[in-house]
Amino acid sequence: MRQMLTSIFLLLSFALIGQKNLHEQWTNALKTFVDKDGNVNYAKWKNDTIALDNYISSLEENPPAEYWSKNDSLAYFINAYNAVTVKLILDNYPLKSIRKLITPWRFKRFNLDGKKVSLNHIEHEILRKMEEPRIHFAINCASVSCPKLLNKAFYSHSMEKQLEAVTTDFINDEKRNILSVKEMEISRIFQWFAGDFGSKKERHAFIRKYAKQPVAKNAKVRFLNYDWGLNE
Repeated sequence: MRQMLTSIFLLLSFALIGQKNLHEQWTNALKTFVDKDGNVNYAKWKNDTIALDNYISSLEENPPAEYWSKNDSLAYFINAYNAVTVKLILDNYPLKSIRKLITPWRFKRFNLDGKKVSLNHIEHEILRKMEEPRIHFAINCASVSCPKLLNKAFYSHSMEKQLEAVTTDFINDEKRNILSVKEMEISRIFQWFAGDFGSKKERHAFIRKYAKQPVAKNAKVRFLNYDWGLNE
């Protein structure tokens, strides 16, 4: 039994170290081309895509394993979604909006375990099924009203801290949500993915949990227009 537990511990330790090293490639690229406000220098990045291409290839060559934890998988798929989105923009840059592209979310461009999958598949069939609503503030759709593209990769060992940070940042960002005691003017993310946040009462509670501004339980709700302009 002791030998078995030791083997399991070593396996998990190696997995953690391997994942951290894997995602460091993404962190290095993000720190070079993304500022602290999530603005992306696509013009500069377009001339230096080798690291990004290598990272995506590394993800494809190291798909999730059965022994991975939920946080391992969250880190892998959040980073994959964001990296593939950036790659999509760079392949078509310059452009004013991701929506100018034909079926950007449905085109199968990422090789997962020998099968090509789309951004829609990663988001709706994998990430959302993990029943973790905070992923909506971690993945980025290359648009102004999207949550900021974090200029650091997501990691298994710091997943909870990172998800809390990006959720707090998004909800209190007045460019994306305008909160007051009596009214909440909120992102359409809360409308499009309403089911992920539960009932209207539960959605209110979720927002109020992270809001730095006091918000009444019966505050009126209005959804803001979504700016699909490129996040540069």
